[in-house]
Amino acid sequence: MTAPIDPAAASNRSELEKLIARFTSQRACLNHAAKLIAQVPGVVLELGLGKGRTFDHLRKILPEREIFAFDLVVHAPAHCQPAPDHMVIGDFLHTLPHFHEQAGVTAALVHADIGSLDRAADGRLAAQLSPLVEQVVAPGSVIISDRPLTSARWQPLELPKGCED
Repeated sequence: MTAPIDPAAASNRSELEKLIARFTSQRACLNHAAKLIAQVPGVVLELGLGKGRTFDHLRKILPEREIFAFDLVVHAPAHCQPAPDHMVIGDFLHTLPHFHEQAGVTAALVHADIGSLDRAADGRLAAQLSPLVEQVVAPGSVIISDRPLTSARWQPLELPKGCED
């Protein structure tokens, strides 16, 4: 699930309104995905721990799942970080394949919060990340991303209620 942003609508909003819409949509997608993966075996991967807000939400809505977070560096406050053995530090493009090789697990849910203000760089990263994510997902898994991740094997899902443009 990728929540598209209508550039015309976004330009008429304040930065606060855009942030609220982003977080509201992100929460709606995460909650919906948690229901969709109820019968799908596998771990949860949080690509882009950031400040740990979505990681914190994921562990509350999926308390029975192992959640592994990935980021270049850890900026999240201690209460929003995974245990050290569930935190993978480094570039996703290197750490994700190594993690999959070492851990030998598949993901039921991948949440990729990889966007920046540089859309061109984001597009390049998404293109490089897509085949790596494809290797780690289980059949029936759900991928949520703020930038389009693509694979011929994946089918887009309709956005759940509560998502805003």
